[in-house]
Amino acid sequence: MNLDDTIVAIATPPGRGGIGVVRLAGPQARAIAKPMLNLNRELEPGRATRCDLIEPSEDHKYGAGAPARIDEVVVTYFAKPHSYTTDDIVEISAHGSPVVLRHIVELSLANGARLAEPGEFTMRASI
Repeated sequence: MNLDDTIVAIATPPGRGGIGVVRLAGPQARAIAKPMLNLNRELEPGRATRCDLIEPSEDHKYGAGAPARIDEVVVTYFAKPHSYTTDDIVEISAHGSPVVLRHIVELSLANGARLAEPGEFTMRASI
């Protein structure tokens, strides 16, 4: 287990709910989250921001077409050391569909995060 990498996991209990949270923690949390978010401004520490969760596409990267909207989300950024794990943390609060939450995790993994091991956020917080 490398404590210097960026990890991701669904932070809410399994099943369906009104809201589900995906948590990214580590030095690349903002950089990993940014391509999947249609932000109007930069993330600010301690401030929740409403934006669209988007499907990054190759066409959009080169200026052609618009990215596909997946969901409307609220993103909260906690700057280190003022977070639960003392790392940079980005929490993406989406509608509670397990499919959407898993897709956020998949996008995060594709952008360089590692899937968190059970209890790893708490373990990082206690170090």
